[in-house]
Amino acid sequence: MIVLLMSQATNGLGAGWEEVRAAEETRKRQGKHEDRSLTDVEGVLNDWNPEVMGTEKEGDMVFGQPFVVKHRDDNGVRGGRRLRNEEEEAAAATATTADHPPTSSPILSTQRRLASITEMIHVASLLHDDVIDSSPLRRNSPSAPAQFGNKLSILSGDFLLGRASVALARLGNNEVVELLATVIANLVEGEVLQLKSPIEGMTSAGPSDEAFELYMRKTYLKTASLMAKSARAAAILGGCGHGPNAWVKEAAYAYGRNLGIAFQLIDDMLDFLPPSPTLGKPSLGADLSLGLTTAPSLFAWRTNPSLGPLIARKFSAPGDVELARELVGSSDGLERTRELAARFAGAARDALERFPEGEAKEALVGLTRKVVERVA
Repeated sequence: MIVLLMSQATNGLGAGWEEVRAAEETRKRQGKHEDRSLTDVEGVLNDWNPEVMGTEKEGDMVFGQPFVVKHRDDNGVRGGRRLRNEEEEAAAATATTADHPPTSSPILSTQRRLASITEMIHVASLLHDDVIDSSPLRRNSPSAPAQFGNKLSILSGDFLLGRASVALARLGNNEVVELLATVIANLVEGEVLQLKSPIEGMTSAGPSDEAFELYMRKTYLKTASLMAKSARAAAILGGCGHGPNAWVKEAAYAYGRNLGIAFQLIDDMLDFLPPSPTLGKPSLGADLSLGLTTAPSLFAWRTNPSLGPLIARKFSAPGDVELARELVGSSDGLERTRELAARFAGAARDALERFPEGEAKEALVGLTRKVVERVA
């Protein structure tokens, strides 16, 4: 849904839209593309990626900071990249939604394929997650491991990733291939990061900023990366990859990243609330039973140090899960988690500010409210 709505909202904004639309089938057959690597774009391929941890400036913690679309500064730098020439700079600085009337441009076949690829990666991650978490249920139905066993579930996930990779290559856009390929790596990196105990960042008063940072990095890698990079890829396929309207792909990325983090924060909050049949959470305290320390526990830990020992042993002792729920429920952990989610959801809406009005934009804005209102 995010990919298709973003495609509909951004198609027609890029200077290359007509060319992209007309040359779609030819491009697909011939594969004539300029190799545009994204590895030099700070904050996209390597956003909150463990391999670049430690490269931040001293004291520059990014916990709780939504991704903001940067505009031109005094040095002529916009979105972390220097504009290629003064003509582009002027065009970017003056571009407004008035330049682009509401569009009803069709969704390209490449964008529809991108939506399928994104969902294949998503489903593959769920198949693997249910094995890792030993989850008996998925959306109130028996999970794949419960129904077919771990081996077939893992192989099914691997098969989907393989098919997604083939379909991705056939899109014929190097920038999009690189984006989605890093998503697959991010999913694995997030799982590995989740294995680290927050107790490593504990202070006498509770979790340090590094413990929150670890949690937020994991949240980006496991959830938000797929939404962010697939939304960005949709804009690129629609002709907004380069030129004066490259801000569109930056905005698409910011939207997906902030929406994904808001979604996961609320999802982690739901683990402490009574299960809802419509939301599909497996059970009350499911994350705690897996030994996972999420935002509500981290916030509560800061005001109640007695949570520390429970977190250190990953809620493994009898009664730990129930006690942790009680301690978190009596703290401001749930409310602070919801406030942080609302902050990220607001940043996602802000990212859409320069998009032309239309049903697609309205639906994207609606999603930012829906993810938070799940606990309203």
